[in-house]
Amino acid sequence: MAFYRIEPRQRADGTNRYKCSVRVKQKGKIVYSASKTFTKNAAADSWGRQQVVDIERNGVPDVGTLGTPLFELIGKFLNDSHVKLGRTKKYVLEMLADSDLGKINIAEIQAHHIVEHCKQRIESGAGPSTVSHDVSYLRWALKMAKPSYGLNCSESPVVDAYPALHDQQLIGKSERRSRRPTADEITKLKAGLLERMNQQASSGIPYVDLLDFSILSCMRIGEVCRIRWEDVNEEQKAVMVRDRKDPRKKVGNHMLVPLLGGAWEILQKQPRTDERIFPYNERSVTAGFQRVRKALGIVDLRYHDLRREGASRLFEKGYTIDEVAQVTGHRNINTLWQVYTELFPSRLHEKDI
Repeated sequence: MAFYRIEPRQRADGTNRYKCSVRVKQKGKIVYSASKTFTKNAAADSWGRQQVVDIERNGVPDVGTLGTPLFELIGKFLNDSHVKLGRTKKYVLEMLADSDLGKINIAEIQAHHIVEHCKQRIESGAGPSTVSHDVSYLRWALKMAKPSYGLNCSESPVVDAYPALHDQQLIGKSERRSRRPTADEITKLKAGLLERMNQQASSGIPYVDLLDFSILSCMRIGEVCRIRWEDVNEEQKAVMVRDRKDPRKKVGNHMLVPLLGGAWEILQKQPRTDERIFPYNERSVTAGFQRVRKALGIVDLRYHDLRREGASRLFEKGYTIDEVAQVTGHRNINTLWQVYTELFPSRLHEKDI
């Protein structure tokens, strides 16, 4: 079945471009994809219609004679049950498959193609740190193509593109955040979340307990919603957090995390109606938090900032960096060192001899 869709994309200068994507699905899988970007919606619609007519009249284009386009390689990864993809990685790969870059033969991708892709992403409003994910996951896909599926290509175009990408500031690291909710903001959030719980009793999401537990445990919300009753260690008042996020190794990165400052009591009072302690969708939890935060007029506060808040409280109670790392799961303590020095800059002067 051939179909097309048009997505408007706003440039940084406020003008719109219109990307038309044509796809063919067979048995639920994408077997052909092509896309083109236009300055006018009418032109994009006309091109999409003509592509669908041509496919219905002449059949699916034989991409095999042209090599393997990037979208086809990505489709292999997405449909491979042995390839474990996180939510962000899956989303970025799907976006790459649907981009102009996605229809280029993987053996013919060159550095300038990657630079052009990144320019388009910046023009559509993406930030350099977001575009960095595109480049990183593209490099992974090209690197894994041959050992995984015997497809000849190389990651070298990505490596060759890096100097231009950095020089033109098309990619970059995300800015470090230091935002902490104030005591007044926490009080208002709890009241707002409690009201939401009463209004949406059918959802059963204990927003207030989740907020407190997220702060006290220093866990990411995805980790909170994954822990199981079988992972609870009663003797040590701790839980096993499985597949904890790590830049070098996530799968199998299990950590026994002590529950401090009331987190253990919050865990114990949860109903044992599911194998998970907090059996809720992490997106639903963060969406509820964001709606309440917005209604209260609280600016620039993300759910993930609660993790930093928890680490800051532990430092303020006198825990060392190594001890805090046992709770937060940081293997590289540079991030925690930054939190510590921002909290207590004067202590460096006290140690000056």
